[in-house]
Amino acid sequence: MSKKVYCIAQFLPKPGQEQALFAVLQGLEPNTLREDGCLQYIVTRRLASPFAEGESFPIAFNEIWRDNASFEAHCQRAEIKDFFERYCLAEDGLAAKWNVCIYSDEPEGYDAPQLA
Repeated sequence: MSKKVYCIAQFLPKPGQEQALFAVLQGLEPNTLREDGCLQYIVTRRLASPFAEGESFPIAFNEIWRDNASFEAHCQRAEIKDFFERYCLAEDGLAAKWNVCIYSDEPEGYDAPQLA
């Protein structure tokens, strides 16, 4: 059974703060990639394309975690909690809004093979 957790963490910068917020988020990558349960952790920025005109915040992390416990442990690291306090929750932070969601690639009721 797949236990991987996929996270999309989107950020809407305050006006004029997109480059600064992107740089701060890039700074989270090195230590997060050192976490045993982290399989992928890439901050990306939205590009304009006539073939991708959906609605989204302009900055998004694309994350893959070994399992939910690894994702939740990551969220409790001091560096991550400090980021949200300083750049999201603080009055003078760089993010106006953020949206963090996790997903599974396993359908409900999946007949997972039993490994010995």
